[in-house]
Amino acid sequence: MHRNYLLFLLWTLSLIATASEPPLTAKRPVTDRYHGTEVTDDYRWLEDWSDPEVKAWSEGQHEFARLVLDNLPGVGKIRKQVTRIMQAKTMRYYDVKYVAGAWFAMKHEPPLQQAFLVVADSPKADAERRVLVDPNTMDGSGATTIEWYKPSHDGKLLAVCLSVGGHEVGDVKVYETASGKELDEFVPRVNTGTAGGDLAWAADNGGFYYTRHPREGERDQADMNFYQQVYFHQLGTSSDDDRYEIGKDFPRIAETRIDVDSASGRVIATVQFGDGGEFAHYLRDTDGCWQQFSKFGDRIIQAEFGEHDDVYVVSRADAPRGKLLHASVGDLVLGKFETVLSEGEDTIVDSFWGGGTLLADGDRLYVVYQLGGPSEIRVFDLEGKPLRAPAQPPVAASGNVRRGPGSTVLFSAGSYTKAPCVYQFNPVDAATTATDFCYELAVSLDDVEVVREFATSKDGTKVPVNLLLPKGLERDGTNPTLVTAYGGYGISLTPYANPLNRILLDHGFVVGIANIRGGGEYGERWHREGNLTNKQNVFDDFAAVLQHLIDRKYTSHEHLAIEGGSNGGLLMGALLTQRPNLVKAVVAHVGIYDMLRVELSPNGAFNITEFGTVKNPDHFDALLAYSPLHNVRDGASYPAVLFLTGANDPRVDPMQSRKMTARLQAVAGSGAPILLRTSGDSGHGAGTPLNERIEQEVDVLSFVFDQLGVQP
Repeated sequence: MHRNYLLFLLWTLSLIATASEPPLTAKRPVTDRYHGTEVTDDYRWLEDWSDPEVKAWSEGQHEFARLVLDNLPGVGKIRKQVTRIMQAKTMRYYDVKYVAGAWFAMKHEPPLQQAFLVVADSPKADAERRVLVDPNTMDGSGATTIEWYKPSHDGKLLAVCLSVGGHEVGDVKVYETASGKELDEFVPRVNTGTAGGDLAWAADNGGFYYTRHPREGERDQADMNFYQQVYFHQLGTSSDDDRYEIGKDFPRIAETRIDVDSASGRVIATVQFGDGGEFAHYLRDTDGCWQQFSKFGDRIIQAEFGEHDDVYVVSRADAPRGKLLHASVGDLVLGKFETVLSEGEDTIVDSFWGGGTLLADGDRLYVVYQLGGPSEIRVFDLEGKPLRAPAQPPVAASGNVRRGPGSTVLFSAGSYTKAPCVYQFNPVDAATTATDFCYELAVSLDDVEVVREFATSKDGTKVPVNLLLPKGLERDGTNPTLVTAYGGYGISLTPYANPLNRILLDHGFVVGIANIRGGGEYGERWHREGNLTNKQNVFDDFAAVLQHLIDRKYTSHEHLAIEGGSNGGLLMGALLTQRPNLVKAVVAHVGIYDMLRVELSPNGAFNITEFGTVKNPDHFDALLAYSPLHNVRDGASYPAVLFLTGANDPRVDPMQSRKMTARLQAVAGSGAPILLRTSGDSGHGAGTPLNERIEQEVDVLSFVFDQLGVQP
């Protein structure tokens, strides 16, 4: 009998025999020594996904989770509510771009599994919106997704990056806008889930610059998602003949963004050193030569072309909230900058991948500022004098500024109760009008009260928490409450209208979103106070927010649940091990829990700049002190936990969730359920088919409702 089948059969029989308990997990201790400290790992064997025994264990855990989740009270009612909202026939548009008279947008139209790319000649709802690229017709399984798309400067061609199964390894194909026809152009491995990827069309639209990852045979298998370089592809030629541009000297963990000035043909390559917020910048001038104009550590974090042979840069040198500098192209490589906007009370937002936070358009500068969670667009003349800004919703997430027709600009804005929409701003008369490219909600959140309060962290820092309150809420300490946070990489949690909050609010929930340190809500200092050896501040901030809600009688320990993903999953693991009695239930998506071995995974190398490395004694001490896996205590009582992971996750190795599940299940404590839900055909979240996203939400809400004693 095949060993894999035999192991699976044994696990299945064990599961059936002990349906009320999860499968037993063998302990096979492995001891490592770090700087004189011995650390024993009982579950190292669960790291090897190629081992049939590990796959059988994972399947057994998933089946046990299904036995529990599928039989929770009210799960059928929750499924109906979630499905009604997520499959509602609403039009949901995002990533809207105006190019040469054409309006491009990604459109999500449930019940289709994936978003697709459309084009129209007007932003009005009655305009014909023609489908250009549709993953739903390419792949009946729903596993293929569009990672991103880039129109040529004349709008006639589209480069589209497609990936399959949540792996985020994306290949580029080229389509004609007029006909939707796929051209005979194919460039593989432009994007990966670790280093990302980018592309920018040449000024003459005859080809494009792109990020190239190693191809088979060029490097060892362990390095295939590293060593990103920039190449140029000429249309009509084989990608095997593409021209190398720059990148052989970039670091192993380079992440690169490419911008082309359509007027001059100059190119800027922005290179990030891993995920820690250190950047270097290179200019390709009209003679084809590349020159570096900023290096890692000099605190220049963003560079954008102006319209007069010039460049604007955002710098955090002696300005943790950012300042805006300007230089002509001739002075750029000499480092001769003039200050346009000095550092202010609020933070200039930088955007590595998304763009849309800084735009020099005509005689105006559009700059996005972060206000501790909410964001807003401000407008200045070229000398830095404030001008009238677009009308924007209060307490909103505003940004994604792009050029529109004529002298207008486009931007998006949304709030906790209003879905994001694309607006058009005319600087001539300061008129702001909504387009019909919006993300429609299947429900109304107009009756929701939004309040913003501040908790006091352990070191005295004031930490914001945004609360969504149901109508008629009484603060008597009995309200079921779900709180989320992130706290890492300088990423800010901005206002967002989540239609599924309607289900929570209708059942009396308080919904909380905390802007803790590690993010970028108050600039680089806010980030640095929550990374590397300062990471404990992140967990202290979150604990303070939760205690604040209890002290203010919004809720109590027995009625409080928390949810987070990725770096926010680490936050969940740290909170439940450091303050196990603070909450009743924890939901952790694709999280990191073994901080001593995370850097050994492909994307873990990119995370060293954020978390540190065990090779550094100080970093090791900090990592071991908060690593969730290593701080689970035998005999302790922990809250109920639902771990969710995707088998194809390229960013956080699913072994993290496997090991943490096994460790918590081995503790004789409260007897609260510890469940591991593994999706076999998804990854970190990007590109997950609609049906799977629905099932994930059903499981999460059913679990939270059950643990907090709420009847659907």
